[in-house]
Amino acid sequence: MDKYNQMKKFSNQIRKETLKMLLNRGFGHLGGSMSIIETLAVLYSNMKVDPNNPKIEDRDFFILSKGHAGPALYSTLALKGFFDLELLKTLNNNGTHLPSHPDRNLTPGVDMTTGSLGQGISVAVGIALGLKRKGSLRQVYCIVGDGELNEGQCWEAIQFAAHNKLENFTLFIDDNKKQLDGTTIEICNPFDLVKKIKSFGFEVLKVNGASVEEIDIAIKEKYSNKPKCIILDTIKGQGVEYFEKLKANHHIRFSEEMKEILKSEIEKLDIM
Repeated sequence: MDKYNQMKKFSNQIRKETLKMLLNRGFGHLGGSMSIIETLAVLYSNMKVDPNNPKIEDRDFFILSKGHAGPALYSTLALKGFFDLELLKTLNNNGTHLPSHPDRNLTPGVDMTTGSLGQGISVAVGIALGLKRKGSLRQVYCIVGDGELNEGQCWEAIQFAAHNKLENFTLFIDDNKKQLDGTTIEICNPFDLVKKIKSFGFEVLKVNGASVEEIDIAIKEKYSNKPKCIILDTIKGQGVEYFEKLKANHHIRFSEEMKEILKSEIEKLDIM
């Protein structure tokens, strides 16, 4: 099996486990979890990490700034062997190690506690600057939501990263065109993200966020003295047609009809 088939299979496994986890809980952040799954599959096929030693000194860093997509990250980490898949059944339970938003003190493999949107890029950039000053070759990756870019702190961090020539930093923007209570254009028009991020001093690539091949090629592009931004052209609820078309698909409490749809989608993924 070639590497892209392996990555696609990995993304199908992540999607299946994420849907199972949310179905078991009965509600959750489905839309924004689905839209970053292919990116997580590619990242965790490439990054230097050690499931047996999550805090190993020479690892790469990953920060999920859009913390509500935690279920997708948890599925990825479990499938990579950071913890047992059975733990996914405890999502959001009292005393769980898998809270709604990732917590570095609770979940093996989580490098930053996230949830207050807008802060993840700042922390990621700080880590990248520290590593650069040490002369380290370790990479720092961060996924931010398109709605999250309403926060001014994101743009301060983006400008800071370019000013400090953090070529070890890669920012992913999950451009799924929707946020909690509407489309990004309706709530606060982001305009042309490619032109905007370039104007801040980044190298920018826009890819199909459902294509593991395009994402993988973009990740491996190297630039001197510039950080990189990969804009992911995605759909909220990606990979599950019913939820792609659902208008309010940020956080969903599943009806009986939705539960049956989820069961059907999980069965399809079982045989892929």
